[in-house]
Amino acid sequence: MAPRKRISKTEPSSPEHPSSSSKGNNNVTTTVAAAPIPTHRKPPLQTNDPPIAPPKWGLILKLSLFSIPYAYLLFYHYKIEPELQRSVIINAGMSVAGFLVTVKLIPVASKYVLKRNLFGFDINKKGTPQGNVKVPESLGIVVAIVYLVVAILFQYFNFTADSIWLVEYNAALACICFMTLLGFVDDVLDVPWRVKLVLPSIAALPLLMAYAGHTTIVIPKPLVPHVGMEVLDLGWIYKLYMGLLAVFCTNSINIHAGLNGLEVGQTVVIATAIVVHNIMQIGASSDPEYKQAHAFSIYLAQPLLATSLGLLSYNWYPSSVFVGDTFTYFAGMTMAVVGILGHFSETLLIFFLPQVLNFLMSLPQLFGFIPCPRHRLPRFDPQTGLLTGTKDGTLVNFFLRNLGRKSEKALCIYLLGFQLAFYNRL
Repeated sequence: MAPRKRISKTEPSSPEHPSSSSKGNNNVTTTVAAAPIPTHRKPPLQTNDPPIAPPKWGLILKLSLFSIPYAYLLFYHYKIEPELQRSVIINAGMSVAGFLVTVKLIPVASKYVLKRNLFGFDINKKGTPQGNVKVPESLGIVVAIVYLVVAILFQYFNFTADSIWLVEYNAALACICFMTLLGFVDDVLDVPWRVKLVLPSIAALPLLMAYAGHTTIVIPKPLVPHVGMEVLDLGWIYKLYMGLLAVFCTNSINIHAGLNGLEVGQTVVIATAIVVHNIMQIGASSDPEYKQAHAFSIYLAQPLLATSLGLLSYNWYPSSVFVGDTFTYFAGMTMAVVGILGHFSETLLIFFLPQVLNFLMSLPQLFGFIPCPRHRLPRFDPQTGLLTGTKDGTLVNFFLRNLGRKSEKALCIYLLGFQLAFYNRL
């Protein structure tokens, strides 16, 4: 959950219409003007708050360099069929368009959420001038809407009416849309934690009902010597596993939070790993169905990566918007369906290893064995601008306790680098 403190205020009521009077030469007559006919025209959107800071284009330019090795893998390193390359390129082009639309819409949406008092104050900057700035909240709704539009429009270029993948593709979009709605409801109503654990299982129902694929999982290569097999058939347990995976992915990103850019940053890192993993699996396989499953995963992961980068340009330190639970639920569910329908859900858990560690560290507080405060955040010193770790069971506080006091930006970079370090070991 983002490091914010919500403030609500009462909106002023509309003033009454004044009466008017007229005065003649000899006789004085007083007439009360008829009340004007109410109109339905909306007043122009006006707020007294300054506009949010512009996007951090320098950060996005540095991260976009990733596209160079990605293009090398897609076009030169692996011999991938031209038709499949064409679909990936079309999807990438639409994803870039989604990125630009996201960057354009976030300032517009920020004015509306501020008008509706959906804002917070950055707790990690309390005691400084930045800590008194209203930060618009729940901007993940913009990313989710743009993502769904891109994913729906992509069907026109890649799927036919009789495509066997169309049912599962639309079921995946239904799950993502459902989870986005529930996330926005959580932002508005502030749902208790016990309810949050149930919401993803409800949102995953369309995918579980439409899923008609195999129930086997491929054992990751590092674990094959220990398990003794490469493929494991789980039967009906696989669908139960899919539901639990959706619950874990959505809540794990929501729990591993509290710093500017951390929620979106980990989403960008994991989505990048997913895209690269799928390209490598396509290039190393000769099975057409296996290739199509991983291409299917790319079609859903690339728009997530692009739209998340658009949000990261505003959410990176110092953050000018908060993503809200809307984004963490949306991103978690998207990556869950990507792993399930791409048939690499066990590998997806390896990509989520830092989140797994954070979840395990959080269990005593989440289940009430240890007192759990509202915000399990480190302490901020306004004099030095540094964060100090507390005894709360989070990866954020664990890093501070072992590495010493850090600035918020440096700590976020350390945590995202820790996420990347796992992928280098695979």
